[in-house]
Amino acid sequence: MKKSLPLIIFVGCIGLFILAAVGPASLFRRDANDDSATDAPAAAELEPEDDGPPPITEAPGPAPEGMVWIPGGSFMMGTEELPPTGENPDKIKADEVPAHEVIVDGFWMDQTEVTNAEFAKFVDETGYVTFAEIKPKREDFIGVVPDISAIPEENLVAGALIFNEDFDRENFTTEYTNWEYQAWKYQPGADWRHPTGPDSSIEDKMDHPVVNVVYQDCVAYANWAGKRLPTEAEWEYASRGGHEGWKYSWGNEFQPDGKHMCNYWQGTFPTDRQNLDGFLDTSPVKSFPANDYGLYDMAGNVWEWVNDYYHHRYYANSPKRNPQGPEKWLDPGEPLIEKRVTRGGSFLCNTNNCTGYRNAARMRSDVSSASYHTGFRCVIDTKMDR
Repeated sequence: MKKSLPLIIFVGCIGLFILAAVGPASLFRRDANDDSATDAPAAAELEPEDDGPPPITEAPGPAPEGMVWIPGGSFMMGTEELPPTGENPDKIKADEVPAHEVIVDGFWMDQTEVTNAEFAKFVDETGYVTFAEIKPKREDFIGVVPDISAIPEENLVAGALIFNEDFDRENFTTEYTNWEYQAWKYQPGADWRHPTGPDSSIEDKMDHPVVNVVYQDCVAYANWAGKRLPTEAEWEYASRGGHEGWKYSWGNEFQPDGKHMCNYWQGTFPTDRQNLDGFLDTSPVKSFPANDYGLYDMAGNVWEWVNDYYHHRYYANSPKRNPQGPEKWLDPGEPLIEKRVTRGGSFLCNTNNCTGYRNAARMRSDVSSASYHTGFRCVIDTKMDR
């Protein structure tokens, strides 16, 4: 069945290459049982921790425009345990266990994901060019492609990943890992100004979250704005809205009184798209209720980059106070690909496969893969100049 997937082997960046090559993966991926997939530590060796002074809870001044104060505190991060096989309706993954106590100091967080209007101002003032707008070079694939000279010139084009409305429904199957990739495609000309390709536009979407941005694009924006990306711990703490144990940012019931609380995929992904919430892709920020910290779209709409490297076993020895993430990434399935964490789920998340809209859900994302369901928001901590 794998050979029925499109063999778009050489695409615009390392992450997209891996995605497109999902059919003949054994030719290009290091085996997950390779030593490199097991010998990297999740974090530095840790001494027993002193909790130190109480976390910062009081804001040292007024909130910057468009941001809200998140008072510091402690919480249980992650999920207690992995459910037994066959009893996992929430699609909990091994990388979100075990639950562990974390203490974070207070910080300001953007009320919403960074919008197209905000990102456009940044680009207008700086002339910044995003990763998805830059034509890749063969050298970008050294160490990933066996012979970079074999990459056809016509496949070295700028673009991003988008949902493929015309995926092969006749041969579609869910019988192997990463079956979701059958419904994706690399779209030349897709970037933040053109979310689904050169014929698309953000002209009527200036209040939607910016998409098709990679990690380095988000860092560049944050530096310009005098902010930074949140840590994964800060992000989950803020998403919970001050409520210990809540599954979602609004409570434990997915649709209280039948109400849609976030922008997600209704129906079975990817074969049945019902669009009951009125949004096929991104929605304007603040379209759904805020959580109890006043934050919008902490669930659904678009995945959000955080600053932490991704490591599948990091939770086993995460520091307790203001954890910053592991020292190096490791995804055993793709150990050569640099990955960071994204959080919150997107308009493509669904009940049959991806429940990324849960507070504890994690996603590992290739830092060089732009996709039209991923954006970001920023924070400012009390040590930063405002």
